[in-house]
Amino acid sequence: MERKRGTSTRSGTAGSAAISPTIHPGQTSRLVTRSPIYYGWIILAAAMVGRVMTSPGQTYSVSIFIEHFISDLGLSRSLVSTLYTIGTLTASLALPYVGRQIDRRGPRVMVGIVAALLAVACVYMGLVQNAIMLGIGFVLIRLLGQGSLEMVSTNTVNRWWVRRRGTVLGIAGVSFALLGSGLFPSLIHTLIRNFGWRTSYMLLGLLVASVMLPVGLVFFRRQPEDFGLLPDGAQIEPGATPTAPVVVEEHWTSAEAVRTRAFWVISLGLASIAMLSTGLIFHAVSIFQDGGLSAEVAAVAFVPLSLTSALVTLGSGVLVDRVPVRHLLCGALFFQAISLLVAPHLQAGPMVLMYGILVGITLGLQATVSSTVWAMYFGRQHLGSITGIASLVMIAGSALGPMPMGIARDLLGSYTLTLSVAAALPMILGILALTIRRPQRQKDAETA
Repeated sequence: MERKRGTSTRSGTAGSAAISPTIHPGQTSRLVTRSPIYYGWIILAAAMVGRVMTSPGQTYSVSIFIEHFISDLGLSRSLVSTLYTIGTLTASLALPYVGRQIDRRGPRVMVGIVAALLAVACVYMGLVQNAIMLGIGFVLIRLLGQGSLEMVSTNTVNRWWVRRRGTVLGIAGVSFALLGSGLFPSLIHTLIRNFGWRTSYMLLGLLVASVMLPVGLVFFRRQPEDFGLLPDGAQIEPGATPTAPVVVEEHWTSAEAVRTRAFWVISLGLASIAMLSTGLIFHAVSIFQDGGLSAEVAAVAFVPLSLTSALVTLGSGVLVDRVPVRHLLCGALFFQAISLLVAPHLQAGPMVLMYGILVGITLGLQATVSSTVWAMYFGRQHLGSITGIASLVMIAGSALGPMPMGIARDLLGSYTLTLSVAAALPMILGILALTIRRPQRQKDAETA
């Protein structure tokens, strides 16, 4: 049953007195007002395209290029891994600024800027000639693809949906899993085989420019209240006051959020998954080859991974509206630990299938948690600033995955010891995740 305007639905903490932004239709848009369906569905479709178009900067795409960087540029695996780590860490430092700009300028402006720059960055990647140029390229594609375009797309959906947030973002996650991590590795492998790796990266830039730029500039909008609408497509009661609160929410500033224990347990849990999954995917071809499997099998292995991730993302998206998000985070961390223990032992088809399923479950649960938890725990009003800091932590974590695994492979001749030891980290963080609760301000906790 949908809430009508003039009523409220509580989504903040017990005793919370904070409310969501009120309806203040200060903008006009024929596209929004004449839409035959709630415009939030259009936002969802546009954001789904946005998330898929982050692929040129995602590790599952970069991993297909790694062996070419090593052979054509004359670089060691350790050096390429280190450059990727430094590039990702450097990129993450800019994300809090990007998040603040999303809050200030709105997603429509920011998606246009980010998409244009990502397209240029992809063309640049096709021109790299040495380690320094490759490191700069890693900074650009990680900042603009994995970081900024992902953040603006997810934040926009969060602003248009509240009560159905998990389900809607679960739908978005399905498209990302199937068309992103599922399709792009095989697509890139085919492009490289036919055109070479340099032209392939340039073609990815052309794809981003021709698809994401028009989609973002035409369809992205900040939030429903700007156009006299309610989140989730709720209907306005005749005669209702235009300043009636939409929904009771607890809105935290970024400074308040980072002082809570929940913020850091969640951030570190997600960063752990990002770090270890990035390491596994970045070195996927090498890990598979150590088991006597080909690069083609490594690319094909992304298919069960993506299918599983899609199903889990959709299912957990529905669940997150009904069960505590900490349970999903705990599950993601435990499946991460199991996948790390399995990875060094890939020698046959059934093991490859099981490994793809394990990683797919991990990434599916992680996608749901990371896309929903910040708005659920801290509200929509300062979402860009909060997710900017959270993204810094998570992407910094992802930066730390490839380097130690690459160095370990060069020094020890295998990944077995490194992955076995690393499995302890998500196990510990999974236990900690079960102890967190939705944050409450002190005055709310005293009156609850």
